[in-house]
Amino acid sequence: MIDGKRVLIILPAWNEAEGLPKILREIQQKLPGVDTLVVDDGSTDSTAAVAAACGSKVAQLPYNLGVGGAMRFGYRYAHLHGYDVAIQCDADGQHDPAYVPALLEKLRDEADLVIGARFAGEGSYKVRGPRAWAMKLLSVVLSRVARTRLTDTTSGFKACNKPMIEFFSHWYPVEYLGDTIESMVGAARCGFVIRQVPVAMRERTTGTPSASPIKATIYLARAGLVLLLALIRRMPANVKAIEPATRAARRPELIGKV
Repeated sequence: MIDGKRVLIILPAWNEAEGLPKILREIQQKLPGVDTLVVDDGSTDSTAAVAAACGSKVAQLPYNLGVGGAMRFGYRYAHLHGYDVAIQCDADGQHDPAYVPALLEKLRDEADLVIGARFAGEGSYKVRGPRAWAMKLLSVVLSRVARTRLTDTTSGFKACNKPMIEFFSHWYPVEYLGDTIESMVGAARCGFVIRQVPVAMRERTTGTPSASPIKATIYLARAGLVLLLALIRRMPANVKAIEPATRAARRPELIGKV
């Protein structure tokens, strides 16, 4: 627990057996008292066994669903087990757990969803070419949708409060890019408050990034399509009925009691 709240760190993992021990040990050292859930996304290596040996909770998906599918399961687990906060963190070591307290502080003070932003003045992470153009376009549009300045809307480092966990447990896109773009558009359209805090990105400890002009151009096209669909898609009534914690705190009868 942190500040009396039950915190779950969700790590979607696909063939991450090599790097998991380091990141799990780091979480245990820097964030004692938090729980971790490694969602093994159909790995063909020993990801699940390694995570369990490191003391983490483990869920094994029968086949590879992608980050969106793994995170949907993680949010459902967090909701069913009553966690107050859920944090998404990559299993490849790029996200530094030392930034978690900053995410939690922003979450406590003013937001339902907090993004760990790579392009907000911390660190030297750079993206170029069509991928950078796509990220810039997404940030401009989503900043308008969320009514706040967002610089890194595709970040995989996020923190959610309890109502946000419930929202994502019922509705979390599994399509490529939908897990970042559509999830945030849906949250903003339903009144959830989104904020960001600057973080520095580290070099990944395992795996290789996919970077080529063709892939970057495809990324740009898909990002635009996903954004368009997210803006026009109808939100289900059951998720629209979930009340953001930030909205409840603003109700006149609760002012001074929260």
